[in-house]
Amino acid sequence: MTDTRIYKIVPETLWQAARNAGRFEGAAIDLQDGFIHFSTAAQARRTAELHFVGQDGLLLVAVEGAMLGEALRYEPSRGGDLFPHLYAALPLDAVLWEKPLPLGTDGKHIFPELDA
Repeated sequence: MTDTRIYKIVPETLWQAARNAGRFEGAAIDLQDGFIHFSTAAQARRTAELHFVGQDGLLLVAVEGAMLGEALRYEPSRGGDLFPHLYAALPLDAVLWEKPLPLGTDGKHIFPELDA
């Protein structure tokens, strides 16, 4: 069976608002683009390097993509890679876990072990 886990890097304060609301509507870039940006396990570290460099107070959120139905689409992005995009709010019952994404002494984020 193919792993359908996808990942979202999100500021902890924004995620707390999602917890309070019972769903995640997206970050500013998601709202601007009309979908919630996610990454696969293989893409998450590069996403952090490109879009979250030096940012502290982040969480890595793991989501069961199979629970998102047809609203989840894999579409080409940087370098032709297919990235998961969710064209709906993220229901929190699809969230598997959330973990801190701290900065290391080298300024790069320290990732938990991900299932690729």
